Amino acid sequence: MARLFGTDGVRGVANQDITAELVLDLSVAAAHVLAEVGAFRGHRPVAVVGRDPRASGEFLAAATVAGLASAGVDVRDAGVLPTPAIAYLVAEQQADLGAMLSASHNPMPDNGIKFFARGGHKLADDLEDRIEARLREDWARPTGGGVGRISQLIDGGFRYVAHLLSCLPNRLDGLHVVIDAAHGAASLVAPRAFEEAGAHVTLIGVSPDGININDGVGSTHLEALKRAVVEAGADFGIALDGDADRCLAVDATGSEVDGDQIMAILALAFKEQGGLRGDTIVATVMSNLGMIHALGSAGITVVQTAVGDRYVLEGMRNGDFSLGGEQSGHVVMSRYGTTGDGTLTGLMLAARVAATGRTLGDLASVMSHFPQVLVNVRDVDKSRLESSVAVRAAVLDVESQLGPSGRVLLRKSGTEPVVRVMVEARDAAQARALADRLVDVVMAELSL
Repeated sequence: MARLFGTDGVRGVANQDITAELVLDLSVAAAHVLAEVGAFRGHRPVAVVGRDPRASGEFLAAATVAGLASAGVDVRDAGVLPTPAIAYLVAEQQADLGAMLSASHNPMPDNGIKFFARGGHKLADDLEDRIEARLREDWARPTGGGVGRISQLIDGGFRYVAHLLSCLPNRLDGLHVVIDAAHGAASLVAPRAFEEAGAHVTLIGVSPDGININDGVGSTHLEALKRAVVEAGADFGIALDGDADRCLAVDATGSEVDGDQIMAILALAFKEQGGLRGDTIVATVMSNLGMIHALGSAGITVVQTAVGDRYVLEGMRNGDFSLGGEQSGHVVMSRYGTTGDGTLTGLMLAARVAATGRTLGDLASVMSHFPQVLVNVRDVDKSRLESSVAVRAAVLDVESQLGPSGRVLLRKSGTEPVVRVMVEARDAAQARALADRLVDVVMAELSL
């Protein structure tokens, strides 16, 4: 049976895969497991619950609140707020756990739930497995005064914006920024934070109606932002996703600035300010080799992990590093938060532009992208990938041809009979030719 929890909580089609009954049971199980590991420290537990604006989030959040309260947890319902805001509020409110209802950048019919432990940290795999194992078990239900009480955390957004502003090294006066909030959870707080920091703001994607989240806007659809930045004559723009834990950017010319470029800009800024612990950042194996070379030239080491922000976070905790992220725009700054924060990332980019007087495009030019070819090879037996002598020999041959100016990555999909083949090289034609060669070998050796 497949594991219920993925790399970022439990997701699926709302009211089909992610039902009110499921999130209620998960919430009860989470309360029991965290109680057993001592997370509540002998006191009446408190939880913070939030959601993105999806229509399904209304009943799923209600079910989550009901499950927690029925298990004796006092619940502070924060309403519609970004995922990083809920993580922050769990710590700020000294709560024992948090729950966020969101499917992030996924289309509107999807939804999901993720839990945070005390301090706003994502749960470890073993705790998620224990929660899954406890679903729908018999349990002694509290009665009378033992049931949890529910209150509204009506000022959660204001508290979160104040936190964001406290992180900034300088104001943003004089900057014109376009914000695309994907009709998502940051539609109110992101504009407020930028405006209070001094920026002039043009807004798109800030009218959530429960249905339009991520629909043609946000970090997975940058075309609207590109047009808006150029038409407004803005300095740059940022695009968030539905729960605002990631950020991509567009410079004044409409050119994209991806997560690798953002990390390079912030890494150099943090190093200059003395805030880059160990002169190291943490990125995934999908980060572009151009970023690694550029930061290496500046004396900055890049530690690489498996794909997924939870693995980036694990790498950051293990090495006590202060900056990490993904090409997709998840950027984690451990001094200021426990998870990726798209609004904070955008604010930090803006602060760097304001402090240096340089354009975002100029700052992003610190790195050049190596051409990267990614092919999904379908209908193959991915379980034989590591054991195939022919595949391993082909990879070694390609790596010898690339040398230090390129790299190869073969990895299995977690959900499909797919092997992902990635080749990176200084020359696009070489990357394509070598990727095609590896694809041919994978298909010949691993076909079902």
